[in-house]
Amino acid sequence: MQGLKPFLRFPKSITCYSYVTLARRHFSTHQTRFDHVGPMASLLKSRSVVRFRGPDTVKFLQGLLTNNVQRFCESPGDITSNLVTPNVPFLSASPMYALMLTPQGRFLYDLFLYRPSRPSEKLDRTGSAPGEDLGRPFELLADVDATVMDELLERFNKYRLRADVVIENVAEEFSCWQRYGDNLTEKLSSADEPEAASVGWGGANDPAGTSSSHGNNVGLQWFKDPRLDSLGFRGIFPSNTTPPLVEADKETDEENYLLWRLEKGVAEGSAEIPKGDAVPLEYNLAGLNAISFDKGCYVGQELIARTHHRGVIRKRLLPLKFLDESGKEMGQKVAPAFEVINALTGKKAGTVTTALGCRGLGLLRLEEALKGSSKLTIKGQEDVKVEAIRPEWWPTEWFREYQQDSAAA
Repeated sequence: MQGLKPFLRFPKSITCYSYVTLARRHFSTHQTRFDHVGPMASLLKSRSVVRFRGPDTVKFLQGLLTNNVQRFCESPGDITSNLVTPNVPFLSASPMYALMLTPQGRFLYDLFLYRPSRPSEKLDRTGSAPGEDLGRPFELLADVDATVMDELLERFNKYRLRADVVIENVAEEFSCWQRYGDNLTEKLSSADEPEAASVGWGGANDPAGTSSSHGNNVGLQWFKDPRLDSLGFRGIFPSNTTPPLVEADKETDEENYLLWRLEKGVAEGSAEIPKGDAVPLEYNLAGLNAISFDKGCYVGQELIARTHHRGVIRKRLLPLKFLDESGKEMGQKVAPAFEVINALTGKKAGTVTTALGCRGLGLLRLEEALKGSSKLTIKGQEDVKVEAIRPEWWPTEWFREYQQDSAAA
């Protein structure tokens, strides 16, 4: 194992070609360029942190977001650590992925919501008894798209009215991180690696945890990504510190996390999910646990419910590969908004929404993207072939819906 360690060192930014070269020399390439690579961790500079604090926090967010925020009022059910330390709760509330929509049901913002552990859910500083929650207001932290932070705060405050909730930009205090890689996909829960939870004062098994807690009295930890297990672990940690389990030779540029998502067909943030235009079900956000179909009313619910119960989604977001005439991956020739067409008929199949080197995401009509006879290419660049890939995590009923719709047509 020691002989493999140097291969986990990545430059701060890697191109499609440089990574493929590395992969061909050291790793199998029959699935993805990240096979057998990891764990890696990235500071997500594209994300920022908002804090909601006050007794009306849950009620306020419940009427605005697509997921069931009421769950944070229930007793925590996930065992996140078997360590007896002052900073690590034995039970923690899992994070939640949710959306804010326009009244017409179009995407506005995505949020990862976290409930910080309460003093009563872990030992006090003496390590002899649970802490006390006296005078501590209820709060949630939200990991949001940094590029829309100001307008997001403005919109939430517009809806606040008389609700007893304070909405704060705490980007100076906290940062967002992602921990991912091939061997992390086999982890079933945060409990599989309890040391990951040990951040804050009193971290017995993780010395880095103590250094991460300066100026912070609340233990923060890694959690399973609430969208897909295969995306790895996600967390909010004090700024200007390195989270536990992130070694210097395993920290890598956020572009690599973007590639990791592109290969799995997962979009994130307003740059990849067009604000005010994207239909959440077409971007597979229901399959990424962002939408509850059992909760009460929220802004934009009518379109979501109608589309869901109709049961047919003709367009979906798909991972894309960009290839040359010989089938080799090629990069730097495709950009967002490029049209994808069927080379045989000239018919438009969809649009590229995200591109990085030889990988991308595209919103394509399933009829064109998934039938074997289609030969997809970029309009105006017929030398660039497009391969649409059906993600492994897709529910089987999505493909059945497409087949039934095609048969009806």
